[in-house]
Amino acid sequence: MYLLEGHQITKRFGGLVALNKVDFFIKPGEILGLIGPNGAGKTTLFNVITGVYTPSSGTILFREIPISGLKPHQICQLGISRTYQLVRPFPSLTALQNVLVGIYFGQDKRSTWHGEEGKGKEEKTGGGRKKDAEQEALELLDFLGLSHKAHTLARNLTMMERKRLEIARALGTHPQLLLLDEVMAGLTPSEISSTISLIRQIRERGITICLIEHIMKAIMELSDRVVVLHHGEKIAEGTPEEVTHDPGVIAAYLGE
Repeated sequence: MYLLEGHQITKRFGGLVALNKVDFFIKPGEILGLIGPNGAGKTTLFNVITGVYTPSSGTILFREIPISGLKPHQICQLGISRTYQLVRPFPSLTALQNVLVGIYFGQDKRSTWHGEEGKGKEEKTGGGRKKDAEQEALELLDFLGLSHKAHTLARNLTMMERKRLEIARALGTHPQLLLLDEVMAGLTPSEISSTISLIRQIRERGITICLIEHIMKAIMELSDRVVVLHHGEKIAEGTPEEVTHDPGVIAAYLGE
């Protein structure tokens, strides 16, 4: 069984076809790389998966459940979380408070999707729940290397710190599938290496990952499989080695 699968996904904006009959799947526990030139439709695909856009045609299934047409918060509650190409922390909240937003939403999700039995097991006093959430947020910040910035306003963090804060907030919702949109763009080589290590650790925690990335070092080192988009169409799929030696991919994206 695939964790996520899309069949003939098409997205039109007026006369512009941003995605054209794209088929894809993601296996549980794998890291899938999504590459292609700017404007290829990568972020549009993320937006369709997460409910920002409704596909013009086609079907997306998450754990065999149709999710096309659901709202973003409903899809997140099912277990899909994401980061954004342009980071979107809450600038006037601290790093800790940003992560708490994800955790409180995740707690609501667990109560909703585990039914009354799960709700009864997790029910606590308001103070106890807040204490547990804050502890979890601090642990996530520590995992992301941000524990020393817990009480810093998000607007005062560096680019790398804001990118990591977005990952921490996304992990706070307890996703089964994490979509990462260019989390290494603009980082230094040492920051890229540490982020590659971090993504491996996230996968080791049992979270499936799909990442959009232009940094081929990261794609080659992380991806189990790679899907290549060009002009809204899938032009190649395979292992990193297979894709980087594909003549169509070389001509459309990698260059000689």
